[in-house]
Amino acid sequence: MRYIYGPVKSRRLGLSLGISLTAYKACSFDCLYCQLGRTTLKTGQRKEYVKESEIITELKDWLKDNPVQARQLKFITFSGFGEPTLNSKLSVLIKKIKNLTKTKVCVITNSAHLVSTLVRKELANADLIIPSLDAATQAAFEKIDRPLAGIKISTIIDGLVKLRKSFRGLIWLEIMLARGINDSPREIKKLKEAVTQINPDKIQLNSPVRATTEPGILGLTSAKLKKIRAVFGNKAEIV
Repeated sequence: MRYIYGPVKSRRLGLSLGISLTAYKACSFDCLYCQLGRTTLKTGQRKEYVKESEIITELKDWLKDNPVQARQLKFITFSGFGEPTLNSKLSVLIKKIKNLTKTKVCVITNSAHLVSTLVRKELANADLIIPSLDAATQAAFEKIDRPLAGIKISTIIDGLVKLRKSFRGLIWLEIMLARGINDSPREIKKLKEAVTQINPDKIQLNSPVRATTEPGILGLTSAKLKKIRAVFGNKAEIV
């Protein structure tokens, strides 16, 4: 299979079948902590990177060949090797997959393209969106996520607020915290303010534990993560 991988047993999602919607490492960010390495196609251009017909054919074949696992799936997840919202057939894919199976659809996104009204509409039929928000100040955002030039964190936060108002499914906001980069009291305070505006169903705090794109990117101690979780309140969990 070229575009489908897994299923993977996830701590957050249970048994999840992954689908990659872009070419390898096509993304509008080049995050310091990415486990896949440097972004090789840094872009904000939306197009049909992977043919919708090819993805659907692969999925049909997988469902036919794996009936037992198919019944056990909790989610079919758009993630993979790049930013899924870059694929202009996002809405069509969600609808076709939901016609093929009763399994819920999850989209994991870096949030950059949620500023677009069109992208937010295309996500309407998903069951779960896991957007990331690693910083709430421009300086920390540029340091940890290394976005495409011109992307503003204030605009992303506004897009997330608008998504929450229009989206009827679940939103689990993920925050990746790296030691000495976005974990200062000031940054956490600003993140808390942004999260309060967004009002997600869950706040998932994460910290690097595997190999990262850049060497020397360290995770937070368990004690510090617990202290930060307390700042965010009852919706927050450490994943």
